[in-house]
Amino acid sequence: MHDAHAFLQALATVLCVAAVTTVLFQRLRQPVVLGYILAGFIIGPHVPIPLVADPGIVQTLSEMGVILLMFSLGLEFSLRKLFQVGPTAGLTAVIQCSVMVWLGFITGRAFGWTMLESLFTGCCIAISSTTIIAKAFDEQNIRGALRGIVVGILIVEDLIGILLMAMLTAVSSGTGMSAVDLAFTVGRLAAFLVGLVGIGLFVVPRLMRYITNLQRPETTLVTSVGICFAGALLAQTFGYSVALGAFLAGSLVAESGEGKEVEHLVQPVRDLFGAVFFVSVGMLIDPALIREHWAAIAVLTGVVVVGKILSVSLGAFFTGNGTRTSVQAGLSLSQIGEFSFIIAGLGLSLKATGTFLYPVAVAVSAITTLTTPWLIRASGPIANWVDRKLPAPLQTFASLYGSWVENLRTSPRQKTVGARVRRMALLMLLDAAFITIIVIGTSVLLPQVTEFIDERMGWGKTMTPWIVIGLSTALALPFCVGIVRMGRRLGVVLAEGALPAAANGRVDLAAAPRRVLVVALQLASVFMVGVPVLAITQPFIPGVPGAVVLLVSLGVMGFAFWKSATNLQGHMRAGAQVIVEALAAQSHAKGDEDEPSKDVLHGVRQMLPGIGEPESVALGESSAAVGRTLAELNLRGMTGATVLAIRRGEAGVLVPTAQEVLRAGDILALAGTHEAIDAAKGVLG
Repeated sequence: MHDAHAFLQALATVLCVAAVTTVLFQRLRQPVVLGYILAGFIIGPHVPIPLVADPGIVQTLSEMGVILLMFSLGLEFSLRKLFQVGPTAGLTAVIQCSVMVWLGFITGRAFGWTMLESLFTGCCIAISSTTIIAKAFDEQNIRGALRGIVVGILIVEDLIGILLMAMLTAVSSGTGMSAVDLAFTVGRLAAFLVGLVGIGLFVVPRLMRYITNLQRPETTLVTSVGICFAGALLAQTFGYSVALGAFLAGSLVAESGEGKEVEHLVQPVRDLFGAVFFVSVGMLIDPALIREHWAAIAVLTGVVVVGKILSVSLGAFFTGNGTRTSVQAGLSLSQIGEFSFIIAGLGLSLKATGTFLYPVAVAVSAITTLTTPWLIRASGPIANWVDRKLPAPLQTFASLYGSWVENLRTSPRQKTVGARVRRMALLMLLDAAFITIIVIGTSVLLPQVTEFIDERMGWGKTMTPWIVIGLSTALALPFCVGIVRMGRRLGVVLAEGALPAAANGRVDLAAAPRRVLVVALQLASVFMVGVPVLAITQPFIPGVPGAVVLLVSLGVMGFAFWKSATNLQGHMRAGAQVIVEALAAQSHAKGDEDEPSKDVLHGVRQMLPGIGEPESVALGESSAAVGRTLAELNLRGMTGATVLAIRRGEAGVLVPTAQEVLRAGDILALAGTHEAIDAAKGVLG
């Protein structure tokens, strides 16, 4: 009876205080998540306020919140949709996790922490919080492509987190993790996912369709929540995150086609226990520990926010998303959460870290949780600002890059190109694996090899290690060159797939766009391969020579990219001149100022491939764009489409400036992806 009383007291305290703080934050027009965290801080054990809830009971209830939040998220993403965003989101997640593990490791070493403590720190800040982002997106009604990209990245991050925990356990226990152990861990995870999804697809959609046909909402709710908790329990039984199991359960229910109805029924229960989860996060905030470790907390918070914004934005952009969407994704993922607590707790239980790491992880998570809703809310204006501040050549490249990737995805040669790309990517990964083996092997075996050589050659214990390191560097150098060269070949194959060369000896007018695309793809591929190698080998290399080598390589390719992007700017101006002439000729042919037919720029697209599939749009008297400058309209920042040229009567405007005022009757030539152009047409009215 005493346990029941304690449970009731904890639940009543949590919900009553959360209700008051939520109303307060709604009146202040602030995210309610912040109100929940404040409620947790008030009823937590660390402040002298006589409102204390049992942390154990609250933590148990918060687990239900995590499960239901992830289940609701899965209802929005059927497996088909998840597989569509999976490849691009997976690359972005690998880049982001690699960058953060490396940054966390060097930050820990800078504070004088041990190698293991620094490694755990890097892993703690690598995984973003799916639960926090899901709640913030629901609260701010974020939908569409941005939500799909972010959720795909989060799911892959959770899978990476599982692998990181397995490797950290092996390293901390002193057994190490061989290639066989890693392959077994990955295979076991893959078998679990394939088994759960395969059996689930056979059972769950049929069951949910049968239940919903009964037209009994109560039965539908009980069945769907039962499936949710069954998936979470199954994942936990196999040693994986309950969040992963709940998300997959939601995706399986969504395959039935009844996801919207189930989501509507589950929402009140989800909101109730989701509030308890965020209250539990607030209860972990300890002002005394924050004061004690304030320097590490401040530095790691900055590393999390800045590192995740940059790494996710770059990864999302290179995988084919526009500037706006990429920057918004980076701002959305700039926090850590529940996985960080798990990894920090693992280090504590394995006695691999000091007691300081867990409260530091909690504090960084709490602070970044507080900043997340504001960053998501500000992501649109920040993305617009970034777009405006980019140099003109980068603006041109960014606006066209998405259309080139779209061309590649819809190319009739996609299967042939895909096979060659997979083969080249495999060769790059093999080169990266050899570099990793050489670096780790040299680091681990250096004392034994040095002693062995010194006994036979007598070079001295000071000189011999440097000779061994030099030989290892010489051995690794061909593989480094191989990655750069294969990245170039990969870029050439992809660029030719997106922008085929002219046939029959004709002048190749796509040469300038293809050249910049080749260099950009080479830069992206070397970055995507080099960063994970750097993250894996950093614990075995004293100092930052690996980072210097990677940065120098990227710098050289970056210089070549800048020259190519500058040449592309000139190509675009020539294309704009051709477009203006085509529009003028069409106007003379029709003898009026009506909007040109849909294929008026077809000849231009054939003559100048690579300028973004231009389409023309006429501004009517009622258009909301009339009388506004392009800067005020912010068309490129809002939609990703670029205004290549404007035809106004008999005069043409070549690549108009941001201060160009639009008038009724103007005909705008737009370039970008089909989605961007459609969005721009909606804005232009």
